[in-house]
Amino acid sequence: MKKKYLLIKHVFHVSNIGLISLYLYPGSILGQILYGNMQIQPQLTQDFMIFSSNHVYSFVILSLLGLVSYHKKKIKILFFYLFFISIFLEICHIFIPQRDFEFHDLYGNFLGVFFVFTLFNLYKSFRGNK
Repeated sequence: MKKKYLLIKHVFHVSNIGLISLYLYPGSILGQILYGNMQIQPQLTQDFMIFSSNHVYSFVILSLLGLVSYHKKKIKILFFYLFFISIFLEICHIFIPQRDFEFHDLYGNFLGVFFVFTLFNLYKSFRGNK
């Protein structure tokens, strides 16, 4: 069982590094790979009202991996880190060529983390009431 969590922890850290790399690269690495054009950003689904769907999905996955990795300890630090990185990475787009700071991306990042944080707290309170 410990090996499973260790593997997930490694996947979380690698995913974290990968997401940071995708965010800080000037242009779209995935657009370059898929379309041969770093100006095009692949879109998984249509954006939600004021949220970027790609950003929501990315931070939900990262948050879930982090939650499974650190489910017994350091949860407050994990969620503080995830909220911080979701804001910090979008602010970095102000300074990166070919990237733009966009509020709907920031809201998507924040919503992804907030969604998992809320589910975790609901689970914790439900489990605590049994």
